[in-house]
Amino acid sequence: MRSVFAAAFMAMTCVVAIWGSATPAAYAQSGETIRSIKVEGNQRIEDRTVLSYLLVEPGDVFDPDRIDLSLKTLFATGLFADASFDKSGSDLIVRLVENPIINRVLFEGNKAIDDDKMREEVQASPRGIFTAARVQADVQRILDLYRKSGRFSATVEPQYKPLDQNRVDLVFVVVEGPVTGVRAINFIGNEIFSDRRLRSEVVTKQSRWWRFFSSNDNYDPSRLEFDRELLRQYYQNKGYYDFRVISAVADLTPDREDFYVTYTIDEGEQYSFGEVKVETALDKLDGTALRRVVSFKDGDLFRGDLIESTIDTLTFAAGIAGYAFVDVTPQLDADPVTQKVNVIFALDEGPRVYIERINIVGNTSTLDQVIRRELRVSEGDAFNRVLLDRSRNRARALGFFKDVTITETPGSKPDRTIVEIAVEEQATGELSAAAGFSSVDSFLIDLSISQRNLRGRGQSIIARISASDRQQLIDFRFREPRFLGRNLSAGFDLFSSRSNFLDVSDFESETIGGGISLGFPITDNTGISLRYRLQSDTINVRNRDLVILDSTGGLATENVVVDLNNPPTPNDPSDDTAITQAIPIDRTPLPIGTSIVDQCNEVFLFRPTICDSERSDLASIIGYSFNWDRRNDPITPTGGFDFSLSQDLAGVGGDVQYLRTEVTGATYRGIFKGVRASLRVSGGYIEPFGNDDSIRINNRFFRGGSTFRGFDVAGLGPRVVNVLADTQGNVIDVKALNALGGKAYYQGTAELTFPNYMPEEYGIDTAFFAEIGSVGILDNADIVDPIFFVTQPGRFNGFGATPAVQQIKDALSMRATVGLSIGWDSPFGPIRFDFSEILRAEVYDRTETFRFSTQTRF
Repeated sequence: MRSVFAAAFMAMTCVVAIWGSATPAAYAQSGETIRSIKVEGNQRIEDRTVLSYLLVEPGDVFDPDRIDLSLKTLFATGLFADASFDKSGSDLIVRLVENPIINRVLFEGNKAIDDDKMREEVQASPRGIFTAARVQADVQRILDLYRKSGRFSATVEPQYKPLDQNRVDLVFVVVEGPVTGVRAINFIGNEIFSDRRLRSEVVTKQSRWWRFFSSNDNYDPSRLEFDRELLRQYYQNKGYYDFRVISAVADLTPDREDFYVTYTIDEGEQYSFGEVKVETALDKLDGTALRRVVSFKDGDLFRGDLIESTIDTLTFAAGIAGYAFVDVTPQLDADPVTQKVNVIFALDEGPRVYIERINIVGNTSTLDQVIRRELRVSEGDAFNRVLLDRSRNRARALGFFKDVTITETPGSKPDRTIVEIAVEEQATGELSAAAGFSSVDSFLIDLSISQRNLRGRGQSIIARISASDRQQLIDFRFREPRFLGRNLSAGFDLFSSRSNFLDVSDFESETIGGGISLGFPITDNTGISLRYRLQSDTINVRNRDLVILDSTGGLATENVVVDLNNPPTPNDPSDDTAITQAIPIDRTPLPIGTSIVDQCNEVFLFRPTICDSERSDLASIIGYSFNWDRRNDPITPTGGFDFSLSQDLAGVGGDVQYLRTEVTGATYRGIFKGVRASLRVSGGYIEPFGNDDSIRINNRFFRGGSTFRGFDVAGLGPRVVNVLADTQGNVIDVKALNALGGKAYYQGTAELTFPNYMPEEYGIDTAFFAEIGSVGILDNADIVDPIFFVTQPGRFNGFGATPAVQQIKDALSMRATVGLSIGWDSPFGPIRFDFSEILRAEVYDRTETFRFSTQTRF
């Protein structure tokens, strides 16, 4: 292979020689005209293409200046390695040597950075033109790529292999060298804040073994400039108005493997805000009224970020008043004597600027139209910062991108601007697994797969097959956000599930059905969705055989053989029992006056009310949801609120009739950097009507598990319980049996997200939470009188034969939990751990102290 630099030197020598031959003296014969122009040496490029670059044509005079410019034009195309002009009589001869065509671009020696990443960085590509200048530019791009990954000793040598038909294979031979880390970061001149505190503010980190997921501990000189700005922002936000970074120096360690980074700073004095004014030359804006939106006052600690946020606030206020073009100029006057900064915000109408073009970059998967339809501005519109901010939030709310940034560059005219929207794609497919540990179910697992941005069109599809002790589910959903090309969303879903609640509510349910939905916006912040669902529900109550007295329908007790496999001792009630399981009817005959029935048999005097739900029904349900979203950020809101109201009416056909209503609202607040608070309240109520006098158990509200941390699935709310008492009537034990759900619930959740001071690259977030709420209210038809009985010795927690009562507890009393939630954005997907402490619960509630969930994205 040949070195590219050797080839470049030969080409430059040849060009200089030819340039010397193409002097004006060569064409100095006055008045002679060009009879014809002949092109020689071209292989791929047609004669007429070459002639189009020339500034002379047949019939023109031999003009040395124009011929010289033609030569320069040919070289400027980048198509030719060599070009010259010769005069043959009255003919002008153009002799060319075409640049080779690149056949392949290869990389050798690269291990830390793969070939695909390198190809994205270089400009050279197969079937492209080979020039030494372009290759050298690509060499620099590769070196910059290695520098960003911390390999400053990397070298790149370009080589080429000549092929037939004027083609070459271009090879970049890389010697990567070791990773150059940051051994220590030191600060000189800091007295107020420690080195450790300042290190946490800069992006560059010291090399440590646990930072294997990050590259910020690799030395990058361009990152130092950014760190200088971060330090300035940090100090100014603490009141140090005249803070400055004197120098930022990187010294190579003696072993030449790492760098010592040293920042020399001058902290200066701490300032407060002085007089704050808002002055405006705009007729519709009142400076006094605008002063009220400024969030700081005289005497407050000076913070640079408050200046920037106030500029945005005033710009937004002016936009609401109808001024799309406004300049907000802060005038700062620092007084070193009083250590105060006087601020004047001057508002004036800025020059009218229009959007010439909107460029969208970085969307490797998502189609342009999916992003453009979320924008509140179009090409040709007046430039409006408020609408651009809304457009950014709408694009982020799609959930397809890690980040969305909007920048402006000057257009072709002074009153034109080009808007560039840069997006960073993130995984929109999810392979999720949820697992949990509870006091009852011990361990649960659930799997599903979904894609929220199908083929980059913004469509969502979910295909879920779930299998666990609790539930078996097949679910398929599809949603089109722009139905028929209009601002309507439409979708459908098909589902079949079988749920096992025998351990919590003594029933199993099977559901199969489908539904359709249609949604549309009312304003930028509000929208309505309509839906219809048709489903068949079948509920089966646990089969439990009981021995009853035929004459009363009550439980058989004293001196009655009730367990044919283990007969009790005659005249000894200590081993008698009233309830047996799987009694074989075809074996030893029962005593006279008794029979075996299922617990749901109509002749059983104490038939459970859950048996009324044991049937198959067809439910025809129509509903709507109203959503109002005023959050300032759809991902991590620090201000604003959201609200939703939904209602479902069952009874438009079918066998079930009820009205179900749910309301949810939340408010968000950013307290200070890294600390966010949120408060969410919700409630629901369902009421039967028509021929239904109660709500079937599968339509009631249940809370717990992921919906109420600290309680097991269906862990709180109305429940069947056995209460044991001593001979004096004192309660000695309560055994929780079946959860019944309720017609109503209320819940409040407060959450405080706070920094954990762990390396940011770990992606770990922490939050305290508090949950309060309850579930309750049953219809009269679902409440039965207490059942009094005597327990079998040892049946309940080792007690002997004990008086007991079975009853339904339906207290809508408040439950409360607090806890810690830890999330980790791991390389395998987000993982969350919830640790809970129960503050208030009923004795019959089922609680849990730990829950774990995870998802894997693709």
